[in-house]
Amino acid sequence: MVFGIGFQEFIIHDSPLATDDSQFTTQDMSTDSKNLNDTTGIQLPAGACVVIVRTEWNAATVDKLEAGCKEVLAGYKVQQMSITVPGAFELSFAIKKYWEQHKYKDDKPCVFIALGCVLRGDTPHFDFVSKAVTDGIMQLNLTLPVPTIFGVLTVDNQQQIDERTGGIHGNKGAEAAITALKMIALVNTFK
Repeated sequence: MVFGIGFQEFIIHDSPLATDDSQFTTQDMSTDSKNLNDTTGIQLPAGACVVIVRTEWNAATVDKLEAGCKEVLAGYKVQQMSITVPGAFELSFAIKKYWEQHKYKDDKPCVFIALGCVLRGDTPHFDFVSKAVTDGIMQLNLTLPVPTIFGVLTVDNQQQIDERTGGIHGNKGAEAAITALKMIALVNTFK
């Protein structure tokens, strides 16, 4: 597994984390790159913990994202918990507050996964919320010592939701979990 950051590459050559009887497979992701779905060789620290922060808004969609996310994490026996916030705008606040309360505890997360769905309507509200959520999560990645994975759908219609929650584009919640595993492993190489 090769992780690239800037001009540096980090290579992990160890055996897969999952045992032969607990291998996890997902649908192909919506890209031609097979490396995005490859978790071979990922080494996670003992007690790796993931906190999923999800929205109530568009609950049926977010439930599917969360299910995909939890399936991947369970396949790798990663500790996980979920926190629910009202809407996508509140994701960044909840993540920051949770980190502040847990950063010195044994159960501090190695990564956060933000899950939500912002569906375009008839007003510019979609644009404001989408930008605020994106900027908030980016800001968390620049200020917290642990990654925050962007698992928020920004879609125009129900068809796009269906395609990204188990349809032709896979499950973006499962993809967010795979990204989280890779980021935990990458950050662990910095120690």
